[in-house]
Amino acid sequence: MAPKEIDDVCEVQCFDDEKVNRLKPYAAESAGVAKIFKALADDTRAKIIHILSLDEELCVHDISSIIGSSIANTSHHLRLLHNMGLTKYRKEGKMVFYSLDDDHVRHLIAAGVEHAKEQK
Repeated sequence: MAPKEIDDVCEVQCFDDEKVNRLKPYAAESAGVAKIFKALADDTRAKIIHILSLDEELCVHDISSIIGSSIANTSHHLRLLHNMGLTKYRKEGKMVFYSLDDDHVRHLIAAGVEHAKEQK
């Protein structure tokens, strides 16, 4: 059995020098973008980011209740998001309140939620 031919690949090796040279520097601009999307690719973290994008700040217990996850799991994801620089927290006595630390992420999650609604 012969392998299936792939039609979506150029059959000759050639490229447009002008376009390559003009656009190549832009490739470096995407450094760090995958990290943000990796954080958002997890359903629990996406829920947390979305909820935090709608309110100023929430405590760990409230976030846990809203997303329907355990406090331990919620805390784990909040810690990861904080380490990625996407959330910040403040401590008030024995309470810890989280909020978004990056407005760009607020826009990304809003666009993602809007897109998901359109797909239904």
